[in-house]
This record gives sequence, structure tokens and C-alpha cells, in this order.
Amino acid sequence: MEGLQIQKVVVLAHPQVREALDEARQVAAFLRGHGVQADAGLLNDAALRARICHRAYDVLVALGGDGTMLRAGHLAAPCGVPVLGINLGRFGFLIEVQRDQWRRALERLLAGDFRLERRMMLAVSLYRDGQVAQQWDVVNEAVICRGRAVRPVRLSAYVDGLLLTHYVADGLIVATPTGSTAYALAAGGPILPPELRNILLVPVAPHLSVDRAVVLAEGSSVAVVPHVDHEVVISIDGQDPVNLQPGDEVHLRAGEHSLLFVRFQGPEYFYQVLTAYMRSHPLVQKMG
Repeated sequence: MEGLQIQKVVVLAHPQVREALDEARQVAAFLRGHGVQADAGLLNDAALRARICHRAYDVLVALGGDGTMLRAGHLAAPCGVPVLGINLGRFGFLIEVQRDQWRRALERLLAGDFRLERRMMLAVSLYRDGQVAQQWDVVNEAVICRGRAVRPVRLSAYVDGLLLTHYVADGLIVATPTGSTAYALAAGGPILPPELRNILLVPVAPHLSVDRAVVLAEGSSVAVVPHVDHEVVISIDGQDPVNLQPGDEVHLRAGEHSLLFVRFQGPEYFYQVLTAYMRSHPLVQKMG
């Protein structure tokens, strides 16, 4: 990859996983041994975001599973810093490098033998009383859904200012192409190639309403209006939910920031990972 000189790297691991922390120290020591400034940090270190956004690092190396990659993406993407994932979890759609491969991968990184894969993110704004109450950058999905009460919610979805449909469902997933292989896939949505910039709408357990996923044209904007007569929440990338109030609106569009992944294989790797996942699924194994 021309133009990106790797001189400063931050290595992140889940702060509550001792195994990941030990591995992060080994990765940082390996990089230092190759003349690179490397820090081993924690994902919950609030000061780290400021350092990343002041371009204190050229690359962020994340050790863990897809959850760790989501956290790393939230830190790095708004600052334009690429993320290299090393898989310590059971399976990772977002991670290309396995635990026993990271030394060779880092050698290729330092030699410039890699490409950058650009992933669309969502910019999500919660409007309350006509004002922006909260904003998020989203890697996978925003989910507007029921809370503790086991009752469906009523949601109105607008696309580019025009009513698309009314949902009566457990919830609505608004996903990026990256998120199409996460919760949206479990809810029956289609798989989108990661290089697309489309927004995916997938209802969860719809009741007497639209029960099909909708792929929106590139550049579309979405507004979701919950009709709140019992608890309705929004959750971003699986984080703790935020309660919605009557009159709230959730606005979603393709974000200004993109998440950059360091890749060593060509674009076909996505389908290789996908088929590997399908082969490993218990139902497929039973059929075999």
C-alpha cells in the first residue's frame, strides 16, 4: 500500500480478557523489535480516542473477536486510522488474520504489502423536541425495538422524506453492508457485499406488517418514528439501549466517515469467510 508509512501503532485488546492483554503485549514487543513505536492500550481508555484523532498512530491493531473490532472501529474510523484485526475469538466475519498468523501479517504490514478496504458507516441522530439529543457513528446496525415488555412496537419508516411503511414488530434493524452479516442475517436479511454503500432495513418478528427486508438505494436517508405507548429503545452496535420517548425521531444516513480495514487478501476473501461460516453452522453439519 503506497503512501502509508507504518511508524506508530497502537495495539488494543479487550480489557477484561487476560489472554488478549498478554497477546497484545507480545504484538507490541514484536513491532518494537522491528523499529516501530508500539503502545499496548485498553479499549476503554477514554484518552486513547483523543490520541488516535490527533494522529498519534498510523494503524490500530485490535485483538479479539468481532465485538472488539466494533469497538476499535468506533475509536479509529472517525479519525481515519486503519484497523487491523487479529482473531482471538471463535469466529470473526470482520477479521482476516488468525492468531497463529499475526507475525507474518505484521511483516507484510510493515513492508507495505496490504490494501485498505473501505466500509460504509451510518450516521445516526436522535431528535427530541426538534433538537439533536444524541449522535452515533455505526459500524453494523442501529436497532429500534421493544424493551422489557414482550409486546411488539409500532414504527413508521420514511425514506428520503416519504413514508415507506408502518411496522408492527419486535423491532427494526437498520444496517450497513457490514452489518448484513450480523443481527440482520440472523433476522433473515440478505447478505450484501461489504464494498456497497446501501442501507438495509430488516424487521424483527413482524406481525401483520411488511415482513421482507428492503435494500435502499445508495445515498438514501431514513427516518424512523416510534409510536411509544410502552418501552421502546434504540441500541447501537449491540451497546446498552437508550430509551425513546413520545415524539422522538431517529434519522439515519450514510456517514461521512468510513471504517478502513487492513487486508492482505483480495476482495474474494469475503466469500471465502462466508462459505466457511456456512459450512461450520451446526445445521449444515447435520445435513452433511
